[in-house]
Amino acid sequence: MTREEHLAFCKKCTNREMDLKQGLVCTLTKRKADFINDCRDYNLDPTYEERFDDNEELNNQVVRSIITDDVLEKLRLEQNYPVGITVGIIVGLIGALLWGAVTLATGYQIGYMALAIGAGVGLSIRYAGKGVDQIFGITGAIVAVLSCLVGNFFSLIGAIANFENLEYIDTLMLFDYSLLIPMMQETFSVMDILFYSIAGYEGYKFAFRSFTEKELEDFKKK
Repeated sequence: MTREEHLAFCKKCTNREMDLKQGLVCTLTKRKADFINDCRDYNLDPTYEERFDDNEELNNQVVRSIITDDVLEKLRLEQNYPVGITVGIIVGLIGALLWGAVTLATGYQIGYMALAIGAGVGLSIRYAGKGVDQIFGITGAIVAVLSCLVGNFFSLIGAIANFENLEYIDTLMLFDYSLLIPMMQETFSVMDILFYSIAGYEGYKFAFRSFTEKELEDFKKK
């Protein structure tokens, strides 16, 4: 378990104290937490509920580490993978079209659009799918990267349309698709790899259902 996951437990336990050198430690061992999955000496502080954080979102790993199996099953019952992936693909295609439109309007291929696509895909899967399982994050990453590739293609079409003084739709219809891969390779750069990697990371990170500490505790009481 990570330090963040340990702290999710320890800061709510009565057996905690602050050490100036180590930070939050256990009063029983005088050391930072090193347990795996569960602590046999954990004792919930009854006064902590009043201080639950209602602002900062917990990441998916922390959420899964501090909930019980029955709560996890309740969360899974609210998941909707087909809807999540469908909405994610739609948002990804819209982002790719916008990327192409911006390229057509400015004459420049803007790599930063990939970051917006990654975040948009991830967040759309989060809110539509309400997922907590890894498949949602993996799907978010894949859809984000594929959407970036499509956006890159639309940008290429926009550049050709500008150069040939053609309409965008006409360029799509007249384009020799046997040249697609060589042309994509020709225009691909190291920066594209960086942007695609970040987009994939965002697609993964944002695809999971999020909770603040207080929201998670409220859900447990349902």
